[in-house]
Amino acid sequence: MEHKSLEMLEFPRIREILAGYTSFPVSRELALSLEPGCDFERITLALKQTAEARQLLGLDRGFAIGTVADVRDKVRLAALEGILDPPGLLEIQQTLAACHELRRYLKSLSGDFPLLWDIAAGIVELRQIEKDIGACLDPGGEVVDTASPALASIRQQLRETRSQILERLEGIVRSPRGQRLLQEDIITEREGRYVILVKTEARHEIKGIVHDISNTGATVFMEPTATVGLGNALRELVIEERHEIEKILRILSAEVGAHRDDISRNVEVAAGLDLVLAKARYAARIKAVEPEIIQPGPGARYFKLVNARHPLLGEKAVPFSLELGRDFSVMVITGPNTGGKTVTLKSIGLLSVMAQAGMPIPATAESRLPIFDSVFADIGDEQSIEQTLSTFSWHMGNIVRIIKSATEKSLVLLDELGTSTDPAEGSALARAILHRFLSRKTLTVATTHFSDLKAFAYATPGMKNASLEFDPVTLAPTYRMTVGVPGGSNAMATAARLGLPGAIIEEARGLLAEGSQELEALLASLMAEKQKLASLEKELKAERDDYSRRNVGLEKEMERLKTEERRVRGETRDAILREAAELHKEIRQAAADLRKEKSAARIEEAKRRLAGAREKLDTGAWKPAPGEKAEEDSGAIKVGDTVRIKEAGLTGTVLVILEESREVEVQSGRTKMRLGIDSVVKAAAVKETSAPSIVQPAPRAVPLQLDLRGRRADEVETALDAYLDEAVRAGLPRVRIVHGIATGTVRSIVREILGRHPLVKSFRPGERNEGGDGATVVAL
Repeated sequence: MEHKSLEMLEFPRIREILAGYTSFPVSRELALSLEPGCDFERITLALKQTAEARQLLGLDRGFAIGTVADVRDKVRLAALEGILDPPGLLEIQQTLAACHELRRYLKSLSGDFPLLWDIAAGIVELRQIEKDIGACLDPGGEVVDTASPALASIRQQLRETRSQILERLEGIVRSPRGQRLLQEDIITEREGRYVILVKTEARHEIKGIVHDISNTGATVFMEPTATVGLGNALRELVIEERHEIEKILRILSAEVGAHRDDISRNVEVAAGLDLVLAKARYAARIKAVEPEIIQPGPGARYFKLVNARHPLLGEKAVPFSLELGRDFSVMVITGPNTGGKTVTLKSIGLLSVMAQAGMPIPATAESRLPIFDSVFADIGDEQSIEQTLSTFSWHMGNIVRIIKSATEKSLVLLDELGTSTDPAEGSALARAILHRFLSRKTLTVATTHFSDLKAFAYATPGMKNASLEFDPVTLAPTYRMTVGVPGGSNAMATAARLGLPGAIIEEARGLLAEGSQELEALLASLMAEKQKLASLEKELKAERDDYSRRNVGLEKEMERLKTEERRVRGETRDAILREAAELHKEIRQAAADLRKEKSAARIEEAKRRLAGAREKLDTGAWKPAPGEKAEEDSGAIKVGDTVRIKEAGLTGTVLVILEESREVEVQSGRTKMRLGIDSVVKAAAVKETSAPSIVQPAPRAVPLQLDLRGRRADEVETALDAYLDEAVRAGLPRVRIVHGIATGTVRSIVREILGRHPLVKSFRPGERNEGGDGATVVAL
């Protein structure tokens, strides 16, 4: 595709917006470098992938790729035998964990979303690396004691040596002599050595090494001779610890470097998935769908847009529809100034390149687009004083370039063709240029104000007029497009609407050629007649809709009466059955009495009453009409039935039926909803209509910890609240919140929220092996 034309069509702006929906830098780079393609298989595959992503996000709004980061530079350094620091290794571990979860989740949905699974299947599982890093580093980035036996031994010796030093220093501090010689009864550190605070005048009374003097000079920081040997041993152990940690980090880095290609590939696969999700999210925002792409071959030049809108105009965009390439290959659009001709032209080109870049377009699904080898545009005005280029020269330069490059598989868009020069010569040039593209069978759309061009399009086979409507009452453009009718420029009306004095307008009308006035009047008359027809069509549609609403109301009333009739019959039947049961009871009682009293009269009376009840049952007054029972059994919805929600395609279970309001309460997954009874259908009915089943995605596993490091203060509460909610629903008894130490701001916010959160039972700072004060352990 020609980059200059893409800029005119504002495709770079579309890429920037798309990049805003991505999750991390690699996918953002993919979005910003997205280019329209010409390969049918790739384009259709990309659109199908986006369609699956839109469906998945409709079922699972929160689905994302997770905490994947661009770790390719770190992995490259590790491959060059560099040693990665703990934060870098943790970032690699989190990225691998997110990739593994992404693969697992999409694999569980592979039956419903096979194309997304095809992408995720390219993720290489490297669980051993993830496990090894997790075994050596805690969430705060500290190397744990169990990272190696040697490190565990060194740290045990460190603890014992520190304990011995502190014990000896405590003895000095608490002794009567120490109370007299020391400035304060505390033990501190200077340059990695434990020291006590000795009064300056008493420094010669204690043997030891002075490591520092206070700013006032009143205190010396002294390491007593009694602990110097232990201090030396401690210093040696600290050096050994540092060497052992470096050794562990070197081993982990080497393991990462050995899988450089796989890890980099995982990041790129995750970025590809994220780009597909970004397209789906952007499509949801602009209400876009995937158009049908016409396979190259005979008839592949047909172009159809239905209710298309410019994606950058949002709700202000007025939909338009057009077809090109079947009965005609050149369209000439006319209409009032500021009437939307240029926007329509840009929309045609922009939607074409978006589709060929694998992006949904803001139009209806009936839209059909061919694959163009290139889209050429001459839109706007970039005259250059420095290069001595006039507006006309700039346009002609573009057109010359387009004529040289365009083929019968191209799309050409020309705005205000032949303007900025003598009208007669400009019109002649415009007709000759359009005739050249017509002879090449190049699909072309041009805008113009030349009346000659309108007549040329009307008289030339293979060309078609179209116009942007103008309201003759308000003298304002409507931005609605009509194919087959040329439009007037309405320059006088537009100038008057913009505030040009009326006297000037009238003088201009008098100077206008009589033929031009008649043509403008004829076009205005045609537009007025068209609007009358549109108004009549609107009235007829309103009447039809009113009839449909009344018909639906009558059908609902009939259904209500049938339901009431079934209810009354049911109550009658139940009353008769209860009476019959009572009579049977009396017969049994009478038989018992007969055995006692030998009274046949009582038995006969009971039998007579039972016969009467049976006669009532046999009358059929309570029975359903023929065929009604089958309908009730098969279609009536009862509590406990499995139903399908028609619009969403979800399945659920009926909890409550509200007859008066004709509503049902349905549970679908963890969601309860109240719906109209007509918006659901029994699951059995679903099978009969062979509707495609939609499987809800399985809930993802909730991690045992939430990492808030690097989050802004205003993000903490939302993320923490959502995580606690998911953790409780997943049944987790205890979780860990990693907030780091740093300035303590995030830690303070987290603990303040936990103190008042209704789902929190208790919380405490983490132990050393749990991240220390850089983490908080929460009981739910």
